[in-house]
Amino acid sequence: MEQVEVGGLRIAYRRAGQGPPLVLVHGALGDSRVWRTLLADLADEFTVIAWDAPGCGDSDDPPETFRLGDYADCLAGVISALDLARPYVLGHSFVAGLALELYRRHRSLPGALVLAGAYAGWAGSLPPDDVAQRVRVAERTADAAARGEFDPPSVPGLFSDALPAEARSALVAMMSEIRPAATRVMAYAFAEADLRDVLPEVDVPTLLIYGDADERSPLPVASALHAAIPSSELAVLPGLGHMAYLEDPDAFTTEVRRFLHTVG
Repeated sequence: MEQVEVGGLRIAYRRAGQGPPLVLVHGALGDSRVWRTLLADLADEFTVIAWDAPGCGDSDDPPETFRLGDYADCLAGVISALDLARPYVLGHSFVAGLALELYRRHRSLPGALVLAGAYAGWAGSLPPDDVAQRVRVAERTADAAARGEFDPPSVPGLFSDALPAEARSALVAMMSEIRPAATRVMAYAFAEADLRDVLPEVDVPTLLIYGDADERSPLPVASALHAAIPSSELAVLPGLGHMAYLEDPDAFTTEVRRFLHTVG
């Protein structure tokens, strides 16, 4: 792990490979370790950077007031500190929304976007009752983590039958290390986020990747984003769920590599 300081926070990241820069940003309840396979697979063509978001992995905790714009500004600070020119930005789930917020606030930074299992923010893609339910689940998760009683497979829609046993074990171990305060901050940030207004303005090449069995960000969410982002391409991976890049890394990496070849 390497480190850089941004806005008074120590941010950890992993780096591998040489070539055009590709920044991997993980979803909630995780850290950069979720990208180990993808990082290794793509290092033959790209300089791959995988950060630990504030409050995750080896990075410092953010203040309780942190919201989506703050995460995006922090990511922009990391990109600038590492002198990455027009990087491709790949975000999953919660952090796919962060990538869109990065585009909104720092439009000259990303050269292309890859959004996997993405939302236009929970408020922008889900009914209010669903958003409230997800916040309650996040709060219960944080409380259980504080007591040392968090059971990762209890989170709805994350652990599909397509997840291999080895990846499942690694994901459980990583998620068991989440920090309660940061879990709440991330949930509140995304629950408040509504990114629908920025979608028609996205004019960089954008790939949307979804599993057709994704229960957390189902295909109607994918279709809505695809229709709203003029420059977007939609790739649907059959039989895969919300963690498609862990469920079938080869299929996921093939789509990412194909898309980035068209961009480059």
